[in-house]
Amino acid sequence: MPISAASPSLCLSSSSSSSSSLWWCSSSSLFLLASPLRTQRKSPLPSSRPCKGAALRVVRSELATLPVLSFSGEKVGEAALELRSAPPDTARAVVHRALVTDRQNRRRGTASTLTRAEVRGGGRKPYPQKKTGRARLGSQRTPLRPGGGVVFGPKPRDWSIKINRKEKRLAISTALASAAAAADALVVEDFEDQFAGGPKTKDFVAAMRRWGLDPKQKAAFLVTDVSDNVRLSSRNIGTLKMLTPRTLNLFDILDAHKLVFTRSALDYLNSMYGEDAADADLGDEEYDDDDDNEEELLLLEGRDQVDAGDGSS
Repeated sequence: MPISAASPSLCLSSSSSSSSSLWWCSSSSLFLLASPLRTQRKSPLPSSRPCKGAALRVVRSELATLPVLSFSGEKVGEAALELRSAPPDTARAVVHRALVTDRQNRRRGTASTLTRAEVRGGGRKPYPQKKTGRARLGSQRTPLRPGGGVVFGPKPRDWSIKINRKEKRLAISTALASAAAAADALVVEDFEDQFAGGPKTKDFVAAMRRWGLDPKQKAAFLVTDVSDNVRLSSRNIGTLKMLTPRTLNLFDILDAHKLVFTRSALDYLNSMYGEDAADADLGDEEYDDDDDNEEELLLLEGRDQVDAGDGSS
C-alpha cells in the first residue's frame, strides 16, 4: 500500500508472524509503537515507497458483522458491532494521544539518584592542593570518581498527563472498529459452563485452535466476567490476555493479533461505545445545561425579591 505525501495516515499492521501494531506513517518519517516501553524511529522513507512490514489497514469506522462461533468451533450465527470512530483526518491523532497517555501514566516516576551534595562523605579534602604532583581534588564524592554523585540524574517526578474521558473512549472504539473491519475479531458464545468441572489449560488451548486462533500469536479475550476456572485455565498461556470492562485498555487492543468477544461483551461494547452511547452523552449535557440555567434564573429572582424588600423598608 503506497503512502502518499499529502495524506499521512495511522495504520494498524497485522501479519501471521507479528501482532497488531500502531503505525504513524508520513512522507518524512515512520514511527512504530510496537514495544510497550519504547518508541523507535526509523530512517526517512520516500513518499513512493510503501511502509515496511505486512499488510496495512487504515483506521476507519463502519458497521462490522462478526461471525459467532460455538465452543466446538461451528458457526452458529452473526453479530453486528457498530461503534463510534474518529473522523479519518483526526483518527491517527486521537489514537496516538490515547496510547501515549496510557503508557506514560503507568510510569511510577520513582527513579532517584544522589548528587554530590547528597552522597555521604567527601567533606574533607583528600590531599593538599599543591606539591603532590596529582590533579587537584576537593572531594572524594566528585562525579568523576566511582561512588560520587550523579550529574543531572533522574529525580522522582510525576509523569502523568491528562486526557479527556470522551477522547479516550473514542480512541478505544476507533481501534476496536478498525480490528473488526479488518476481520481480526470474532464472537464466541459464553464458555464459562464448559469449565465447570475444573480448570484445564489443555482444553482452553484446544478451544482456541477450534476458533481459528494460534496459541503462539497474541490474542485478547473480552468477557464481562471471568470465572475462577476460566482464569486458571488461561493464565498459563503467555500470549493470551483476558480483559474485562474494568481492564479494557488501548494498548492490549493494538498489541493483540486477534480479538475475541463473548456475546455479553459485544452487547457491552455496543452500549458503551456505540452511537446510542454518544446520543446519551449529548442528552445528559443538554439536560445539565438546562438545569444550570434554571438555577441561575431562580437565583436572580431571589436577589430581586431581596432588593425589593430592602427598598420598601
